[in-house]
Amino acid sequence: MDQKIFADLHNHTIASDGDFTPEQLIGLAKAVGIKAIGITDHDTLKGLKNAVLTGIKYNIEVIPGVEVSIRFKLPFFTGTLHLLCYFKQGRLLENHFVEEFQNILAQGRGKTLVKARVDEINKNFGPFGKKVLLKRDMVLEDIEAFSRNATRRHFAMAINKIFGIEDADTINTIIGNQSPAYLPSGIKLEDMIPFIRKNDLLTVLAHPAAGSFTGPGHYKEVLPPIEIVKQILPQFIKAGMKGLEVYYPGHIKEHRDLMKSWAKKHDLIITGGSDCHDGMERPLGVCGLSESEYIIFKESLA
Repeated sequence: MDQKIFADLHNHTIASDGDFTPEQLIGLAKAVGIKAIGITDHDTLKGLKNAVLTGIKYNIEVIPGVEVSIRFKLPFFTGTLHLLCYFKQGRLLENHFVEEFQNILAQGRGKTLVKARVDEINKNFGPFGKKVLLKRDMVLEDIEAFSRNATRRHFAMAINKIFGIEDADTINTIIGNQSPAYLPSGIKLEDMIPFIRKNDLLTVLAHPAAGSFTGPGHYKEVLPPIEIVKQILPQFIKAGMKGLEVYYPGHIKEHRDLMKSWAKKHDLIITGGSDCHDGMERPLGVCGLSESEYIIFKESLA
C-alpha cells in the first residue's frame, strides 16, 4: 500500500487467534505511527474494554469491533464469509448490548462445533475413514492444545504440528470449503440482521477477494473466490451492510479496483486493515486508511 496508514481497522488479539494482547497490539500501533486501530477478534467482545483503556493511555483511538462469521449453505457455495461489525466505544458500557451480542455470537462457535468438526474429519480422513490421511483419530484435545476458542487456523496448526502434514493442498483437502468434512462456522445472516439494524452497527464485508489472492503466503484465505462473493453481495447489502474492506494484504490491484467500483455502485464506504495476527507472517501496519478516508469511516460510525 503506497499511502501513509493513519488507521488500521482489522486486527486480532489473544481473545481469538492473534498472538498479541490488546495492550501489546496497541503498543505496536504507537510504535509504527498508527493513530487509530480497529480491534476485531473473531466472534467475541473479550478484551475490548481493556483495549479502549490502553488506547487512552497511548493516545491511540481504538475502534471496537467483532469479525463475525456468517455461514452460508447455498447451491453454489457452502462456507463462511466474515462481517466486520464496528461500534462506538460507549456501547461496551451498555450491558444489554454486550450480553445480547455475546449470546448471538455464541450460536456459531464453541466446543460443540469444534467436536462436531473433529468427528467429521475422523469419519472422512481418519484411519478408518473414506480417505485415510491421518495416522490416528483426531481428538478434541489436539485442537485445544492451540486454542480453546478454535478457528480453522488452529485446525490447520494441529494437522501440521501434531499429525506432521506440511503440504498445504493436503491440509486444504481436510479442512477446506470443498472438503466432505467441512462444517461451516458462524451464524446465519438472517439471524444477525435484527441485531445489526436495532443497534445500527457499521458493518463491513471483510477481505472480499482474499479467496482469489494469486500470491503466496498467509493472506491466501480459505474463502470463496471473488466471483462467488459477488453473487452473495446482494444479501449483505439487503441486510444493511455499509462498507467493503478494500485495502487488505491479500488483495491485488485488480481486485481493489473492482471493489471500489462495487462501493461506488452501492454507495458503500471503503475500509482497510492488516488483519494482524502476529509479528512476522501477518504483521500490523501493512494496510489501512489514510486520514481523509478514516474521517469518512468515523462519520459512518453510529
